[in-house]
Amino acid sequence: MDKIEEVLITLRRLIRATDLHSKQLVKTAGLTAPQLLLMQAIREKGQLTIGALAQEISLSQATVTTILDRLEKRNLVYRERSSKDKRKVHAYLTDKGMEILRDAPTPLQEHFVRQFRDLRDWEQSMIISSLQRVARMMDAEHIDASPVLDVGELDRKDSRQLPPGEEGDM
Repeated sequence: MDKIEEVLITLRRLIRATDLHSKQLVKTAGLTAPQLLLMQAIREKGQLTIGALAQEISLSQATVTTILDRLEKRNLVYRERSSKDKRKVHAYLTDKGMEILRDAPTPLQEHFVRQFRDLRDWEQSMIISSLQRVARMMDAEHIDASPVLDVGELDRKDSRQLPPGEEGDM
């Protein structure tokens, strides 16, 4: 096998691993990776505004709002206006949301982050540099992306896993 084939196979494996993990997450927890990360941030950070949550998980406020809308329809989160400042809205997990979060698998990126942090600085820098070069070679360096390992739209949902009546409001 030549080097070009090795690179293409490795890229395909990365894409496929992300896809398989995303599908497994939807199948086992009924959540997408961004939904899971948002719920984890709500649990871990406590009372944050929607804007602060968006910053915490590196997604736009509009995307976070869309994800919260979907989670709220499923009774996994609820939002409340601050009693001190009515301009601020905070998101909270419901009991059902806490239960799903407790049983949810670890997001793929958490596995990656743990192992990446164990690397030496020079190894981390080499990986970053190589991946940035690959992105340039694929004309992808200007594509907007968040640090969430998931495929497709960040606020998509899998209608096969949704309660009746929620299909098609994508």
